[in-house]
Amino acid sequence: MTLPLRLAQPSATRADDLPPTGLPDADDVVAHTLLNCLLREVSGPEHQTAVADGHLLLRLPRAGALLRVALRRTSLIGAHRFTGPVAERHANAWKELDWYRLAEYVHDELSLRTGVRNDEFLDQVVSSHQGVSAALSLPRGDAPVAYLESEQSLLFGHRFHPTPKARTGDPASWAAYAPEAGATFPLRHFAVREHLVAEECSAPGAAGPLDRLRPVPAGYRLLPAHPWQYSLLHDHPALRAALACGDILDLGTGDVPAAPTASVRTLYDGDTFLKFSLNIRITNCLRKNAAYELSGAVALTRLLEPVFTDLAERFPAGAMLREPAYRSLALPGPDGRPDLGLLEGFGVIVRDGLDAHLRPGVTPLLAAAVADEYPTGSAHISRLLAGTGPQAALDWWTAYLRLLLPPVLAAYFDHGVVLEPHLQNVLIGVDGDGFPVQVLFRDLEGTKLVPEHHAATLAALPAEVAAPMTYDAERGWDRVMYCLLVNHVAELLAALADLHPQTETALWARVRTVLREYADDHGCPPRLSALLAGVPLPAKTNLLTRWERKADREAGYVRLSSPLAEDVLSSPPAEDVLSSDRTEPWSAR
Repeated sequence: MTLPLRLAQPSATRADDLPPTGLPDADDVVAHTLLNCLLREVSGPEHQTAVADGHLLLRLPRAGALLRVALRRTSLIGAHRFTGPVAERHANAWKELDWYRLAEYVHDELSLRTGVRNDEFLDQVVSSHQGVSAALSLPRGDAPVAYLESEQSLLFGHRFHPTPKARTGDPASWAAYAPEAGATFPLRHFAVREHLVAEECSAPGAAGPLDRLRPVPAGYRLLPAHPWQYSLLHDHPALRAALACGDILDLGTGDVPAAPTASVRTLYDGDTFLKFSLNIRITNCLRKNAAYELSGAVALTRLLEPVFTDLAERFPAGAMLREPAYRSLALPGPDGRPDLGLLEGFGVIVRDGLDAHLRPGVTPLLAAAVADEYPTGSAHISRLLAGTGPQAALDWWTAYLRLLLPPVLAAYFDHGVVLEPHLQNVLIGVDGDGFPVQVLFRDLEGTKLVPEHHAATLAALPAEVAAPMTYDAERGWDRVMYCLLVNHVAELLAALADLHPQTETALWARVRTVLREYADDHGCPPRLSALLAGVPLPAKTNLLTRWERKADREAGYVRLSSPLAEDVLSSPPAEDVLSSDRTEPWSAR
């Protein structure tokens, strides 16, 4: 989508009402990200942090380090904005601390805290630093506000993940296939004999987007492959044998270029999204489509069609992008069953395109790009609201909350469906003035079912497919609240507060208002009552999960003080306390 927006021209706006125009270097990005994680998961919960004299003070009590960083802005939820280098206390002076030494301190603190070591951690931080450095070195022009540019504008990644740009693979391949490099490339096409194709569809014709890519000889089916993935798997003996005997035909590259979206492995050709396996580790995980995920995506699309239809009728400005089909190779292994490495490695999931869901004149923008801490792309909120004042920001925010919150809450309370609306899973549809008018949800991998709502449905599925698509009610609620309020709402609110810092309390008050509206209109379940009363919010422990080398599904949560309680929103914001319950910062000696 490249619909131009009729954006307002900048007017005289106070400099301190704008986000930083210059981007930080890789050293500061990595250091600030590590501090975010320590603040949220380690030092904050242990009351080893405070704000004093325009700085965050953070102690690592086991490693014996006292750290300091300057603040650009404080936050009601503790998601503060930092600026400049980190310093360490030595005797009676502060000495600048480089990013790698900070990573070593994190390594030491967690080793002492948990009693185990993680010998991968420092290498992953180094890899993330290299990824940020590479992204910053790429040329970036003043692009028009457009969908694909928003997907490819994320230079720094998740600011509460310790290694958001960590990755394996050859650097030259990253330059050719990375979204931040603005990459586009054709797919590799193969024709596979029909009896060697693995496929599931939620409805007849659901795999049509694959078949339409290219005609193949009779008795074959088309299988597209990510060219990078093919280069990683092309020496597999069974694959080589199948190519040699004609069971698979290498048709070369296609004619239509595809572009990587923010997830790297999901490609968009202007019509359809194809989610490929990619045997590359990005942040925590090897990004392949496990066999249960291939089947699970199709099963959820089929089983949840009545749910998605109901939500679309009740909330017509929202939609879920379905995943109605997958296709892969089913070459037999030594035991006669499909070789799992090839089945998963060549698995491709078909996801709905945008045109079937977007209203005329609407441009979809990746929510993560709109909410980025720094304006690295044209979709940033500072661009959408350029030249406007605080009231326009509040109006934009209220409209967006009314699009985003109700369908996610209804999915959970009315249908027992756990959506995962974090910033990378949501597209914000804006009109020609940059005003939000639609919201699209995507990625069924993170969508889960609460068993008590779906017992019969889950019992009818193979156990290996059903088990990974469930959360109990409590864990499901934590996941919804983390993705919706902590990862998404709080981060986009922070970007708006960067524009107009004096509005932060009012922005949170609008969140409470929209939650209250939903409660009044749809009943007020106990979990929602507790949320409105200001119970702590769950934040996923990305640092500790990475340290313990757990799967994302097994991640734990820490609890953040909520800014949603009515008495908090009616009180003036505290200026000298971070996540500590102290009213005065502890001694810096």
